[in-house]
Amino acid sequence: MDQDIQALNERIKEESKFVADILGEMDKVIVGQKNMVERLMIALLSDGHLLLEGVPGLAKTLAISTLSRIINARFQRIQFTPDLLPADLIGTLIYNQQEACFTTKKGPIFSNLILADEINRAPAKVQSALLEAMQERQVTISENTFKLDEPFLVLATQNPIEQHGTYPLPEAQIDRFMLKVVIGYPSKEEEKNILRLHSGNSAPTVETKVNPERILQARKVVREIYVDEKIENYILDIIFATRFPEKYGLDDLRDLINYGASPRASLYLKITACAHAFLRGRGYVTPEDVRAISMDVLRHRVIVSYEAEAEEVTSEDLVRRILGKIEVP
Repeated sequence: MDQDIQALNERIKEESKFVADILGEMDKVIVGQKNMVERLMIALLSDGHLLLEGVPGLAKTLAISTLSRIINARFQRIQFTPDLLPADLIGTLIYNQQEACFTTKKGPIFSNLILADEINRAPAKVQSALLEAMQERQVTISENTFKLDEPFLVLATQNPIEQHGTYPLPEAQIDRFMLKVVIGYPSKEEEKNILRLHSGNSAPTVETKVNPERILQARKVVREIYVDEKIENYILDIIFATRFPEKYGLDDLRDLINYGASPRASLYLKITACAHAFLRGRGYVTPEDVRAISMDVLRHRVIVSYEAEAEEVTSEDLVRRILGKIEVP
């Protein structure tokens, strides 16, 4: 068994070498925001979607457009607005007068990497159209269903400041996002580097390092990473503590949590922990991989009660308490 893990470890170390090339190119353009870039890579390798929350100007658009150039994938930015229609997203049927028939005009969703900018500004019909694309990896236009190309990743952004004219995202849609990442301002030193990098005559450029097929191959390898039964039990303990905190010695959290994490959280926590290990060239998952990614998997899945809101307790506070209580294997 140990020999198998050792062989797998060596294979993963070899298979994950391209990650350093991608991150090296990203560093040419993105200063700081290491956590955001790493979570973007984890979502890409785990075949999931990413919800980013942060004030404008933190390189969210730049990060995903740069990544698309590095991996030679098609990229589309969609600005979500209150008057956006599903057809603006997925496409529509157009009448062709010459041939006297309707033809399908595909929308911007037919790309590899999608930036859904300020996703909470669009109405419910648009959200449902996006939901089908995210979950089923297909789009239905009239009676025709079209499969989306792989890899397919939606990076959605939310502006936490301006709430005028926004629609709260349905819980079912929020749960479809594998990770929710909250990003903050760069440090003073990082901002100085940003000033120097982007104030010159020529903007920094990146090179294509891999192709989409390499990413799809890496996804298969990520799913081969060894996860011990103790690690699986650790993941389940964390998830079940969000549902039944009293069973884990967290009686005071029972009235603060309305709904715990769904079974999707268990699946996502396992695969993202594998991707976290892959980025570090390891063929096995450690408890630290699980702890490192837990907050991003759970912060939007633990629904706090009115009592928690009154006491100004956030879902992040609850997740920290749970991670601090559950015994690490």
